[in-house]
Amino acid sequence: MSVEVLLATMNQEDMLFLKKMNIQSDIIIGNQCNRNEVTILHEKFHIQMYSFKEKGVGLNRNNSLMRAKADYCLIADDDMTYVDGYVDLVERAFKMHSDADVIIFNVYGEQQRKCTNTKSYRVNTLNFMRFGAVRIAVKRKSIHLNGIFFNLTFGGGTEHSNGEDTLFLWECLRHKLKIYAVPEYIATLNENSVSTWFRGYNDKYLKDKGILYKVMFRKMSRIICLIDAIKYRKRYDRKILDSLTKLWDTEI
Repeated sequence: MSVEVLLATMNQEDMLFLKKMNIQSDIIIGNQCNRNEVTILHEKFHIQMYSFKEKGVGLNRNNSLMRAKADYCLIADDDMTYVDGYVDLVERAFKMHSDADVIIFNVYGEQQRKCTNTKSYRVNTLNFMRFGAVRIAVKRKSIHLNGIFFNLTFGGGTEHSNGEDTLFLWECLRHKLKIYAVPEYIATLNENSVSTWFRGYNDKYLKDKGILYKVMFRKMSRIICLIDAIKYRKRYDRKILDSLTKLWDTEI
């Protein structure tokens, strides 16, 4: 099979949830829970579940990514349902963009409407921060050969509550990989799902975002913090000066 789903999930006791996700390909499941166990099924598709007593979404995704074998891999969460024929959709997208190492798809759901791809375009350092992990498909060989993995200190279950997907794309760009965004829809997000990390635009959110900017942009991070504070001043409840101060003074 040329397409493989890499799923990060938690506390699963069985694999019944895969039916709701409409899985139509091989899949590797990273299941963080209270046990250490490996389950492998050879049915219509090859299903592997790695259950470990661990925390951190980056570590969970890496457990699957390091075991991937397919030509193309889809990054997944358990609160999504794939469209019928997603395997063919992924293959066609990489065939159309033959030089692509990473392709960003659309997903149905309220959370994604503000950054919907309406046409195909090249993703670069000016627009890469708008995409969540579940929209990402990668050419496995490109990722493995360049040693690209998810950061272990960002994302749910880690010290810094989000940003592992942004850092992953940043690493791809830093290694000169080619990223394209395409207008095709690959899945639907469950709008009733509850975030494991987002608790509002509070002090921790701002501090974590400041640290994320410093990790990526270093000397330019203060300018990026200023741009962020101005651009999202309404989101931060108009506390632009307070937001700017917390982002500006962040240390790593």
